[in-house]
Amino acid sequence: MAKNCLGQWAEQEAVNILLSHHYQILKLNYFSRFGEIDIIAEYQKNLVFVEVKARTPTQLGKAFEVVSLSKQKKLLKTALMFLQDHPDYEQYYCRFDVISFDLHHKIAKNVQQDFTQISYDQAWIENAFTLDADLINL
Repeated sequence: MAKNCLGQWAEQEAVNILLSHHYQILKLNYFSRFGEIDIIAEYQKNLVFVEVKARTPTQLGKAFEVVSLSKQKKLLKTALMFLQDHPDYEQYYCRFDVISFDLHHKIAKNVQQDFTQISYDQAWIENAFTLDADLINL
């Protein structure tokens, strides 16, 4: 199933933000049996797992608020799978960030849009949550 256009745009914007801050993008859309991590990046011996969210004003709350406890558990378990598959990074500090986009106007999410004409608020929450064994019930 293809991703919606809004999601693709948000992920590309997040990549652009990370690159502009000198992050190295390691993986996009990393999948495991537990779920998906939108972006995995490296920055100064930090391994940064990034969840990207975009929402229109028809939905309640801010985009970053929809990263539920259940979603956090899936991200954490998927990050552990990445570390198992890539042992070169096991000595890195692991960080979980959320980059979110709250659009000011209602749009059709699955229709190609000219996003350069759409206004939005953007938030980057570093260390949005941590790798916690109690959280993921290891």
